Amino acid sequence: MKNNLPKKWINNLKILDVAFQPILNIHTGKIFGVEALLRNYQDVGFSSIFELFDEVYRDNLLYSFDIKLRKKALKKFITIEGYEDIKLFYNLDNRLLDMPNFKHGNTNKLLKRYGVDKNSICFEISERHEISNTLRMQEVLAHYKEENFCIAIDDFGVGHSGYKLLYDSKPDVIKIDRFFLSDIDTNIKKKIMSRSITHLAIQLGIKVIAEGVETKEELFACRDIGCHLVQGYFVQKPTVQSAEILKEYPHVIDILKNEKRATDSSCKIETHLDKTAPMFLDTNMNLVVEYFQKNPQTEVVTIVNSNNEPMGILQENKIKEFIYSPYGRSLMLNNGTRKLKLKNLIQPCGITEITCNMSTIIELFSNNPDSVGIILTNNSKYCGFLSARAIISIMNEQNLIYAREQNPLTKLPGNIMIEEYLSVIAASKNNYILCYFDLDNFKAFNDVYGFRNGDRAIMLFADILRKNLPQEFFKAHIGGDDFFIGVEFNENNETKYIKKIFNILTKFKDDARELYSKEDKQSGFISTKDRDGNMKKFDLLSTSASLVILHNAKCRKNIGNINEILSIQKKVAKQDINHISMSSLL
Repeated sequence: MKNNLPKKWINNLKILDVAFQPILNIHTGKIFGVEALLRNYQDVGFSSIFELFDEVYRDNLLYSFDIKLRKKALKKFITIEGYEDIKLFYNLDNRLLDMPNFKHGNTNKLLKRYGVDKNSICFEISERHEISNTLRMQEVLAHYKEENFCIAIDDFGVGHSGYKLLYDSKPDVIKIDRFFLSDIDTNIKKKIMSRSITHLAIQLGIKVIAEGVETKEELFACRDIGCHLVQGYFVQKPTVQSAEILKEYPHVIDILKNEKRATDSSCKIETHLDKTAPMFLDTNMNLVVEYFQKNPQTEVVTIVNSNNEPMGILQENKIKEFIYSPYGRSLMLNNGTRKLKLKNLIQPCGITEITCNMSTIIELFSNNPDSVGIILTNNSKYCGFLSARAIISIMNEQNLIYAREQNPLTKLPGNIMIEEYLSVIAASKNNYILCYFDLDNFKAFNDVYGFRNGDRAIMLFADILRKNLPQEFFKAHIGGDDFFIGVEFNENNETKYIKKIFNILTKFKDDARELYSKEDKQSGFISTKDRDGNMKKFDLLSTSASLVILHNAKCRKNIGNINEILSIQKKVAKQDINHISMSSLL
């Protein structure tokens, strides 16, 4: 296209530079793409990128200027090692269609010129900026989606149209805004909202990028709620040096390996995975019909693009509608422009990595009553399909395993799951708080009030753990009147978590009084025989706690030593006026 810019903007373009920030697979630490970000705008007299684009817009040159920027970004993108296997995320201004010279086809010409595959570019449109005409933004999205480009909504959740935009535009990717992700590991409200956004997107077949992640705790929280990809300073700051963009990021891979948590199921996803070969998006409809006729047992086929990235699913019943409809058959066989294409029959489907926590997969499936399954990927490439039948089978196995390993009285995890939890800690470099609880004077209470009331006391303590410790705490019942909890912590929540554990002791001591008669409550003790058969006064029920705080230390490798410390401290706690014994391993 003829793209004659005034000398002022030609000179500005020479000064402006493009930086790249990597976007990684949140489960593997391998690169998925890079976002192109404009740099040196201050050197041409602007305090912000938005101010620069506002002036270009006022000069009626926005589209011409943007095409030049695309050229600049693509030219630099192909200098990244392995660029053929990653995506370029490029930001579009919402006002492009207002320009008189806006036209179709220019991006395809640039891609052809630089040898970049169409599937390697993703256009981002921000939801942050107010738009004079919301329909205009949808037109921009529709334009590039119609041309089969990948579309992303940036800054999702802080804009003006919110979920309506998600519904109307049907993007391929959304980026959750940094506002929702900052301190997500400690802010339960943000975690709930981010999980809701993520799970809705996944059920619609949309990839989710956690944007602006700055700490490993935020990264883990985003991974655990189901995000597919991650971008932010914790991975790498934007760089103008293409050579600094890596194929994989060792510091991220290391913490992901060290954080590998014990699976919550002994069954392997792979044994339930349907690895039927996918169909490509450009498959001829005659071949599609022929495939289902030859494979009548196949109900669902995953559709992928040329990069083997899942686009959705095709259900056999959709094809039937056209096979048995005269209109449908003629539409498939029509050689004109109205010929039916495979992309028009694709249905959205949840997509997640095969390394994703099984409980997250089950939650994603359970939240969508219309779901027929989940597509699983390996480093964002199609890996297989987990059908509804397979997921229900896994859920049943999970329930049987959990029922077998939980304590029958309190329904809390038992000793096998405690051992699994401790084995994870042994392999981790993160910080943990571990605590053993032992009920004081429980035998005396049981002797006087009977085993049924003894069970009531044990269940009371289990309920207090459930209701007063956040979800991130692992809560377990060793047996009898002994309990165990554990939690990962950081410098921001260590004190808060320890205080919550201390509060458990106070809460149980107060609530347990209601298990006694009025007379025993008033006297503050009960009388019964001790282990030697001698009559003795025993205080009312309370709890002793033995805490060990594990910092990033080699000593944690020996779980036997930690158990020994907890056991010794439990005896000390019994004699302590506050019923607490605590140590810290540095």
